[in-house]
Amino acid sequence: MSEEDRSQLHQVQEYRKIVLLYEALDEQIDAFLTAHGGHTEKMSADEVAQYRQMARRRDDLLNQMRAMEHQLNINEDE
Repeated sequence: MSEEDRSQLHQVQEYRKIVLLYEALDEQIDAFLTAHGGHTEKMSADEVAQYRQMARRRDDLLNQMRAMEHQLNINEDE
């Protein structure tokens, strides 16, 4: 296996890891919202802060995924 192939394999593995982290966090956020009636109005200030922190982390993971998709030339439209 060439160095380029190893590098690309490593990038794909990193991408997969980020996708799994994103999906797990998304499920955690869904469960958190469900436990609070589906919206933030029924949350305490601390719970809203926790929700926002999780949502920001999920957004960061999504941005990382998109950047890696571009880098790996992954196009879901094809």
